[in-house]
Amino acid sequence: MKKTILIIAFLGATNLFAQEQPSTELIEKIKSLQTQVNQQQNDIQKLYSELNKEYRTYRIVKKDLNQTIIDNQVKVVDSLNTLINKSKQELSSVNKQLNKKIKQTGENANSKISELDSSLGKNRLYWIIATLATLLLGGLVYWLLGKRMLSDKNEVKNQIQSSKTDVETQIKNTKTALEEESVKLDSQLLEIISSQLKIKESESKTLGKEEKDHSLVLKVADEVTRILMNLEVMDKSIKGYKHLKKYSESILDNLKAYGYEIPKLIGQNYNSGMNMVATLEFDDSIEEGKQIIKRIIKPQVNFDKKMIQAAKVIVAFNE
Repeated sequence: MKKTILIIAFLGATNLFAQEQPSTELIEKIKSLQTQVNQQQNDIQKLYSELNKEYRTYRIVKKDLNQTIIDNQVKVVDSLNTLINKSKQELSSVNKQLNKKIKQTGENANSKISELDSSLGKNRLYWIIATLATLLLGGLVYWLLGKRMLSDKNEVKNQIQSSKTDVETQIKNTKTALEEESVKLDSQLLEIISSQLKIKESESKTLGKEEKDHSLVLKVADEVTRILMNLEVMDKSIKGYKHLKKYSESILDNLKAYGYEIPKLIGQNYNSGMNMVATLEFDDSIEEGKQIIKRIIKPQVNFDKKMIQAAKVIVAFNE
């Protein structure tokens, strides 16, 4: 009997030791996964800093270019006004001289006509022809000056248009470069987010059924929504645009497999009874009396058909 009891006690101790050993390995694995998560979060913070720096640089460049356009236009307009005023003065001077000559010619003609009333008709005809020639010459000079003034005005106008076109091209090229860099950084961010989700999935399977931590999913939803909103106002021909949009949408689709749902709110009608934070902006391009969601700052997130994050949106309205 004593031997039987000793055998049972030995087998129980052996079984207990076997159960404790995997528990220690599980704890070590969890610590390793947590270290990877912390490293990924640090990478995300670095990317946030780079994105903010690029955005500030873009705003500074855009401001400087706009100021350059304004300064160039002011200089060209001042130059045009100076040229026009100078041409007006020259034209006014020529008009005065022509009027003086025409007046003198008329006076001389009248005097000669009076003196030659008794002379032959041939001489009178010569004086009439000379008077008419003088008048025609004055009209020709006036026409040539007006044509020259118009030509100078068109030349200055072409210079303004050329300068404006060059600056607009420079702005467009700079904007394209910044948008391509932004797409590149967002693509790297999505790769990190995808890795974090995989780690989170492995950790959830390891820990089993415990209280669900939604913090990572909410951050992922916020970032992916921000990227999609930026793509809405970006040129579709930007390098990497299609890949980034498809990648972002696939991450949102993958969240459904974990029980999460992010409703599409863009373009939906808004009313004050909705459970969301809304900022109203006037927009006369929409129908009067309408209120439409035009941009999402934070998405609405549901888990198991229950809302765990309320949306933060911008609503366009027209009174």
